[in-house]
Amino acid sequence: MKIFIGSDHGGFDLKQLVIHYLTVKKGLDVVDVGDKKLDPDDDFPQFAFQATHKLLSCEDSDPRAILLCRGGQGMAMAANRRKGIRAAVCWDEHSAEKARIDNDSNVLCIPADALSVEEVKNIIHTWLDTPFTQTTRFVRRNRELDTL
Repeated sequence: MKIFIGSDHGGFDLKQLVIHYLTVKKGLDVVDVGDKKLDPDDDFPQFAFQATHKLLSCEDSDPRAILLCRGGQGMAMAANRRKGIRAAVCWDEHSAEKARIDNDSNVLCIPADALSVEEVKNIIHTWLDTPFTQTTRFVRRNRELDTL
């Protein structure tokens, strides 16, 4: 599984820890789409767009993206502007599980200011390891997201 990860200044420090967790502890292929250095004046949309562009053009069978900013909502709004993206802001393991089971979320948005590092790891673990159920109504609803 290939994972594209991005953050603005609000999620920059946490992103570095998440990259280490994903590559060293989970052995995953992670691509950092930026910001590459802490810049208090950067803007989150460019990183959301970069991550989703790479995700949508990736040939991996199940590519995902993780986006971090202070509240998570801005990244989700930016990411969800692209057809084929199902970005979810997850605050706990339950929301991460439901985002995968019901909505086949392919982008996880994390509110960096609201969670501990341990909580973030647990959310990521749950989100990565929970499969989409392929239930007919959920497949239909996801298709509607791309056609409405």
